[in-house]
Amino acid sequence: MDIPPEVVIKASIRLGSVYYFPYEKFHSDESHFFVVVNVNPNAEEIVLVAASSKINAVKKRNKKNPPETLIEINPNEYPDFTCSSILDCNYSVIVQKIDVLVERLSSKKLKLKSEMDVKFVERLRQGILVSKLVSSNIKGQLK
Repeated sequence: MDIPPEVVIKASIRLGSVYYFPYEKFHSDESHFFVVVNVNPNAEEIVLVAASSKINAVKKRNKKNPPETLIEINPNEYPDFTCSSILDCNYSVIVQKIDVLVERLSSKKLKLKSEMDVKFVERLRQGILVSKLVSSNIKGQLK
């Protein structure tokens, strides 16, 4: 018996959950890893931060932003990564409706990955709160 996608998504959403899917607003058709960063993500929408393997490009784009808004991680710290990556708490923070995640899973465009360590996710949350580019509305969802 298959578990309905809505049940799978709602059961999996928690601080540190990681989803892998293509995001239409990025300049790439490739899938990205997205980490859930809001403390109470069981509302209608969740706050996610995307990972990128293009570390130098992300650093260059963020030269004027606080260094704590860029968090590097390697496969030793998160085994689902195949290479070192960076999470940009300025430009790569998105809000997704849970219904959209359910639809992505239904259409097989989303994969669930292993959870990220809560200490690492806390660094992401702090990076977003320090960011000058993330809206106060999004920051409010992290408290």
